[in-house]
Amino acid sequence: MEKRTIKLSNKELRRVTVIERLLNGELTVKQSAELLGLSERQVKRLKKGVMKEGISFLAHKNRGRKPKHAIPEEVKRQVVLLYNTKYAGANYSHTAELLAENDNVRLSVSSVRRILKNAGIESPRKHRPPKIYKLRYRMPREGMIVQVDASHHQWLESRGPRFCLLGAIDDATGKVLGATFRYEEDLEGYFNVLRQIILNYGVHEALYTDRHTIFKSPKSDKLSVEDELAGIEEPITQFGKAISELNIEHIFARSPQAKGHIERLWQTFQDRVVIEMRLANISNIDEANTFLTSFIQKSNDRFSVLPAVPNPVYRPSTDAKILDLILCKKVERKVLNGSTFSYLGKMYQLLGKSDILPLKPSSKVIIHILPDGTSLAMYNGEYYIIKEFHKPEPISKEKDKTEPKVPYKPGPK
Repeated sequence: MEKRTIKLSNKELRRVTVIERLLNGELTVKQSAELLGLSERQVKRLKKGVMKEGISFLAHKNRGRKPKHAIPEEVKRQVVLLYNTKYAGANYSHTAELLAENDNVRLSVSSVRRILKNAGIESPRKHRPPKIYKLRYRMPREGMIVQVDASHHQWLESRGPRFCLLGAIDDATGKVLGATFRYEEDLEGYFNVLRQIILNYGVHEALYTDRHTIFKSPKSDKLSVEDELAGIEEPITQFGKAISELNIEHIFARSPQAKGHIERLWQTFQDRVVIEMRLANISNIDEANTFLTSFIQKSNDRFSVLPAVPNPVYRPSTDAKILDLILCKKVERKVLNGSTFSYLGKMYQLLGKSDILPLKPSSKVIIHILPDGTSLAMYNGEYYIIKEFHKPEPISKEKDKTEPKVPYKPGPK
């Protein structure tokens, strides 16, 4: 018969030593049980087995056997192939989700990790030693604080230009409340995100942002104590005026770590959105924004948590038309003579109920550029339609040179 070499683990080697001493009469069953951390019944069973089959009895019986529930080699090769061809760049957890969702390959995250690691594929997310920061607990109720921020990234990889993702996340639940892709981090993009939050959920209590010039005027840090004593107010950006009109408190973060929830959201989105838009063959910003709706829902189902207190604090949203007048870009202009004002190199007038509205010279007109691209103007607290003004063509004083000159004839005396 062919002899088979059996390798014993350190735990099993220790059992060999103790059972041999037991067989030699150096130890009692009770002493052996104490040394091995087993019951006396188990020690007697091991002693009987070694006496009958030898030291090999102490080896685990499944050693060398293929597990009953082992993953087939064909499936392992399929996982590695799919990762290299479709899911390159995904972390282990995301890969397991994509395999189940798209390829009907249902494996645990640990199984996917083991298969890919054995194939020499490491996770793209490097786990650095965490920095130490003071822990800030989540708000207890949804809608108490909403964090907003932007992430510049190559979202379409080589299929399109680099652009920016603006988004908002609820502090209590980690739920993504709104998001939009823009070519740059801009005021209109943040107004778009706020509009999504208010129309879908309601008006939240506070907004947590960084100190970007969209949120905080650079002139505000230049105010001296003398200016404050003189009653000079801190300048407010258009964004600040809009949320003040909505009665939303504005809180400024002084470090990225202070708004850690949305910073971690960008890590997750950069891992997942890039890959899933690649799978959907998305190649422009319009398609990317359409994709966001379904992805946000899936992300919230996967990552959001329940708040400590179930009742949200959102206030009822205002009418959509009124909201558009609040969350829009505004430009102030001074009225010129003739009830006109200039904007982008053209002259405009306001239409009253029946005719051109007379405007007081040097008074102010505030132009509202609405989300749909149309414009309205506010004058004396009322909104009016804007009409472009065209100057009438000047009448030429020169006579027609083609007419013959009539000679002068004096009248009769």
